[in-house]
Amino acid sequence: MNKSQPEELKEHERERDFFCAVSDAFRLFAHRSAFMLGSAWAFAAAAFVILVWLVTGPTFHFSDTWQLIINTATTIITFLMVFLIQNTQNRDAKAMHLKLDELIRALKGARDQLVDLEDLSDKELKKLEEQFQRMRKRAEKNGSPPRRVSPTEHSESAH
Repeated sequence: MNKSQPEELKEHERERDFFCAVSDAFRLFAHRSAFMLGSAWAFAAAAFVILVWLVTGPTFHFSDTWQLIINTATTIITFLMVFLIQNTQNRDAKAMHLKLDELIRALKGARDQLVDLEDLSDKELKKLEEQFQRMRKRAEKNGSPPRRVSPTEHSESAH
C-alpha cells in the first residue's frame, strides 16, 4: 500500500523524534555518568569492590568462578565506559572547536583559514604544522613573535 506524502512526512517526523529523544537521553546519561564516574568517590568505590573481591578469594579457594566474576564485571564495565567516554569527548571537542572558531572569527587580523581545521586532511594539517614551526623558529631567531605569515608561507600552506 502506497502512502501519501503527508503520511510519509508524519511517519518520518515520528522516527526523527524518537531518534532525537534517544540521542538526548544518551547525551544526558553520558554527561551525568562522566561527572559521577570521574569522581574520587567512584574510584574509592571501585577500589573497595576490588578489595572485597580479593578478601573473598580464600573463602572461594581462588576458584575459576571467583576469577571469572571480576573478569566478566570489569570487561562489561570497560566495554560500556568506552561509549560513555567517547560520547563525552566528542561533545567536548566539538564545543571547543566551536569556541575557537568563534574566537578566530572575532579577532581582527586572524586567518579565517584556521576555522574548521578539524575537517582538513592529515596532509593539510601536517603542512600547517610545518608552517607554524617555521613561524616559531623565525620568532626565536628574531626574539619577537611573528604577527603575520609571509605570502610565500601562506601560498605553501594553501597547496
